[in-house]
Amino acid sequence: MKREKSVYEMQAEICKILSSPKRIEIISALKDGEKTVTELVDILETPKANVSQHLAVMRLKGILKSRRDGVNIYYRIANPKVIQACVLMKEVLSELLIERGKIADWVRRA
Repeated sequence: MKREKSVYEMQAEICKILSSPKRIEIISALKDGEKTVTELVDILETPKANVSQHLAVMRLKGILKSRRDGVNIYYRIANPKVIQACVLMKEVLSELLIERGKIADWVRRA
């Protein structure tokens, strides 16, 4: 049981990392392949310091990998299942919003 608890704690840490909308946006921007920090700054329309901070946290926690090529640092998703997890959660959200819409319609008609 103690071992399971540590797995739950690690899972919670990953979920905390993914609780930031900007980090989810970064994952979305990287889903089709690696990008430089400059490319991500342009895509996200966010200051470089802010993007770099998010990238550092995500790399430290193993969500992203990086490589240097000259002056550029390229980032990529470390495990494609991270993308799958984000897609799955987006599907859950879509279904929830649809269901809430149905409930709201039912309440309005009642």
